[in-house]
Amino acid sequence: MKKKTLQLLQLFYRETERVRLFEINQLPPLDLELQPAMNLWLETKRNFQFNEIWQQNWIKTCSAGYITELRLHGDGTLDEYTLFTRLHTQGCWQLVDGVIEIEIIKDDNCYRCAVYANRDTSIHSAIEYKNDELHSYLKLIQTRSN
Repeated sequence: MKKKTLQLLQLFYRETERVRLFEINQLPPLDLELQPAMNLWLETKRNFQFNEIWQQNWIKTCSAGYITELRLHGDGTLDEYTLFTRLHTQGCWQLVDGVIEIEIIKDDNCYRCAVYANRDTSIHSAIEYKNDELHSYLKLIQTRSN
C-alpha cells in the first residue's frame, strides 16, 4: 500500500477510535464493517494547495503539550520557535501528493511529520516520526499573518 494510504489509515483509527497511533505494521485490517465510517471520515480530509501553506504561520501542538510556532517559507525552508521561550530551530518542508511533509533537526534528532488537511477547519492532523520511529499525533493550526 502507498505511504499516504497507510498514514490515512493510521489517522482514521486515531481520530475515530480514540486509540494511540498504530505502527504501520500493527494496523488492523479495515474490514467491510468499518469501510462506510472510513469513507465518511475521508470526506473530512482534502489536499493542501501550495499557495495556502507558506503565506501563514502555524501553531504545532501534541497531546503531551509541547507547542511551537512554524513559519513555512515559499522556498521550502521553515523556522520553528517554541511558543513561550522562542527557542529557534530550522528545517524544510515540501508538498507531496497534497500532504505537507516537514523535517526538523534538533540536536541529534530528526523529526519528520506528515500533515493532512481537514476540509472544514484550519486545524489539521499530523503524524510525527522521531529518528524514523513513530513518535506522536500532532495538530497544526493555521493562523493569519498580518
